[in-house]
Parts: sequence; structure tokens; C-alpha cells
Amino acid sequence: MNENDLQKRLFRFAIDVIKMLRNFKGYSELLIIKPQLIKSSTSSGANYEEAQGAVSKPDFSNKVGISLKEMRESNYWLRILRELYSKNTEIERLEKESFELKNILGSITVKVAPRN
Repeated sequence: MNENDLQKRLFRFAIDVIKMLRNFKGYSELLIIKPQLIKSSTSSGANYEEAQGAVSKPDFSNKVGISLKEMRESNYWLRILRELYSKNTEIERLEKESFELKNILGSITVKVAPRN
């Protein structure tokens, strides 16, 4: 089995988010943000993995579309964290990565979308 670069990046992104969040402690808003960000960051990669085993083009398109939605949500939570914890270079790096991944997934979604 040969993983493609996007699969590797999505996997690494999810792991890096989890590791970063382990360092945040003490604020009540984190009780909401941490699980939401972990869910969205891991779900994006998981749905892209499912897309690789899609049984049809519409199935593939649907799974990549879900992956995109989850990455958009991850980007949202990271932007909130950036505002709350300014000058945190790891948040900034992950926000940039989520933006790039969002653009890649968006491009794939547009390419595989059904044409009328």
C-alpha cells in the first residue's frame, strides 16, 4: 500500500494538532475547543482515507467533500486559538497548514464534482 502525499499530510496534521493541544491547560473554553478541534482534524484525514476506497465517483466526491468541511472547521478552531494565544508559532503553523489542506481538498472537490 502506497500512501499519497495528501494522506500523509492529513495524518501528520491530525497528530500535530493532538500533540499541540496536550500543552493547553486551564481555561474553560478549552473544554469545548479541544475536543471539537481533535474531532475535525482527525475526521478530515479519516474521510479522505475512506475516499481512497470509494466504490464510485459520487462516493469519492462525497467523502472528499466531508474531508473539506472538516478541514474548514479545523481552520476555524485554529483561528480562534490564534486570537486567544497570540504569538504561538505552533498554532500559526497549523493554521497555515489547515489553510493549504483546505485549498487542496477544495480543488479536488471542484474537479470531481458532477457537471450538469
